[in-house]
Amino acid sequence: MRKVVVLDTETTGLDFREGHRVIEIACVKLDDRTPTGSVFHEYVNPQRKVEREALEIHGIDDDFLSGKPIFPEIAPQLFKFIEGSVLVIHNAPFDLGFLNHEFKRSNEDYPPLESVCEVIDTLELARSMRPGRRNSLDALALEYDIDLSKRVLHGALLDAEILVKVYRALTGGQTSLQLESIVATGTAGTGMKPAHERKKAIDIVVVRATEEEIELHENWLDYLDQESDCGSIWRKLWSFVHRLPADSQRQRFTCWNFSDSVRVIFE
Repeated sequence: MRKVVVLDTETTGLDFREGHRVIEIACVKLDDRTPTGSVFHEYVNPQRKVEREALEIHGIDDDFLSGKPIFPEIAPQLFKFIEGSVLVIHNAPFDLGFLNHEFKRSNEDYPPLESVCEVIDTLELARSMRPGRRNSLDALALEYDIDLSKRVLHGALLDAEILVKVYRALTGGQTSLQLESIVATGTAGTGMKPAHERKKAIDIVVVRATEEEIELHENWLDYLDQESDCGSIWRKLWSFVHRLPADSQRQRFTCWNFSDSVRVIFE
């Protein structure tokens, strides 16, 4: 089976070309898609200030980092951990840009990670599978019922654990398997229901509009028609759905708006 390493970083800012540095690295090793329990996790002293905007995202401050090792001290162990693996990263150019820069600063002999690892960018993978949808790590976690309740702030280890579950969902759907073996803290549970339970929950939750709500909706569509053609578009969509054959596989028709925040289901 392939050695797969799911990787995430936190940094002092957004661009290594502006002098920003890595401050946290987490790698979770899988055998193909199965957790091994092997983890690399380090905080790194960036030898510079953390930007306020970055601090608001991950909460890792200068005082906490002051006593941590600098990157050259952890580089050999990190490189050995990931060399020859399939690297799974969400928005890979960001993390790879920072890590390649850090390795080169440490020792010019380190090759680019892309030359010693295969890279799977789960952001690009999700975009190919879900065109036009929101594909941030948070959005994908919500899509696949992954528990984010413990994620008050971003952190490389917690985000890597979440990415493990997202990667498994994107590449095979076995998201109901437990992942507690990833770390001893027990924070790596999937928080997911089996697929058949999720489907059942969706099928039984049907809220039908009252006569008063239908009338108010029609009045709203009339108003939209005065301002634009939006009301007519909705009426055409409704008409199309109800012309579908009863035995069609499209008995349920779902329409998402562009922000992915509103879903309308016609039954």
